Amino acid sequence: MIYLKYKSMPAAKHSQNSPDLILFWTIVVLMIIGLIALFSASMIVSIQNTISPKNPNGSATYYFFHQILYGILPGIFLGFIFYKIPPQKLKNLSILLYLLTIFLLFSIFLFPQFRFKAHGASSWLIFRGITFQPAEIAKLSLIIYLAGFFTKKIKENKISKSENTLLPFLAILAPIGILLIAQPDLGTLGVIALISLLLYFSAGGKISHILLLIFLGLFLFLISINLFPHQFERITVFLNPEKDPLGSAYQIRQSLIAVGSGGIFGVGIGNGVQKYNYLPEPMGDTIFAVWAEETGFIGTLVLISTYLIIGLRGFIISKRVSDKFLQLLACGITSWILVQAFVNIGGVLKLLPFTGIPLPLVSYGGSAIIVTICALAILLNISKYANI
Repeated sequence: MIYLKYKSMPAAKHSQNSPDLILFWTIVVLMIIGLIALFSASMIVSIQNTISPKNPNGSATYYFFHQILYGILPGIFLGFIFYKIPPQKLKNLSILLYLLTIFLLFSIFLFPQFRFKAHGASSWLIFRGITFQPAEIAKLSLIIYLAGFFTKKIKENKISKSENTLLPFLAILAPIGILLIAQPDLGTLGVIALISLLLYFSAGGKISHILLLIFLGLFLFLISINLFPHQFERITVFLNPEKDPLGSAYQIRQSLIAVGSGGIFGVGIGNGVQKYNYLPEPMGDTIFAVWAEETGFIGTLVLISTYLIIGLRGFIISKRVSDKFLQLLACGITSWILVQAFVNIGGVLKLLPFTGIPLPLVSYGGSAIIVTICALAILLNISKYANI
């Protein structure tokens, strides 16, 4: 049996220190990089989508300011609230957040008039022109709920018993998994499943249980990709991008061209050419490719370093806080940011199949930005209770 073993620090549980400033300023730097990358990557699409008789030249800043007004600013506002709430109290809200998540995911099918479909998936709700992705809330609410669930099992010394932990764990994941498959959004489901598995491992789950879950996940994945043609196509393209270079493999080929064109120092911010309707989704899934083209190896190293620093500080916080719930919550949030960044960048570099997963705090998308800022605010809040 594997447990997270930490030194006992009684004072850290009840007394508050200053937040982790290294983590804070790294988050700020990442948000600034994200806005710079988004402004450059979105300018052509923004001009094309805002041309009108009243504005024949269009606006190059539409999506940039949209991200600030509907993503960054609401995220900072809600993040400040989460930063002020004692993080231990989130355990009492976990069941409510979990049920709210199930309801929002089910609302996509319950209220088809508000359903918005894109890229083969019905993953968004739209109301008065504002789109929202319930799956983004699912990531955070599930982490909070599982942290509380595993904390209870650890206290009861039942973490290694399948009937007390493994089966309820699967029952918790099942409703979210079924609803995500029905959309279908296998990329988000894969990220959520991996984060949940890492949390189970961190809580002390038996290796045999974890291996069983991995094999079960692979089996369900193989079934899912055969049920949905566009998901199967992504796997086929990943394995053989030369099969249809101007069709289904076009995005990955253009991504690699963009990354390779950047060289060491890049062509300069704003000077990239792939965003001129060559690269699909330049401000979304493939924004990393635009950044790599314009800033080169040095720029990508800086961007990746911010995620690694957030990961390092997050795991240090998890290790040095005495409350078990906060340990697991910090571990879950940190794992989420690292997994999602790795999946997105891996898809652009052809290390993994494309999934449509946004790059945290960089890709365009209001709901993703808001929930990610809230999660990092919780992590900063937990850092006040850690001996760092």
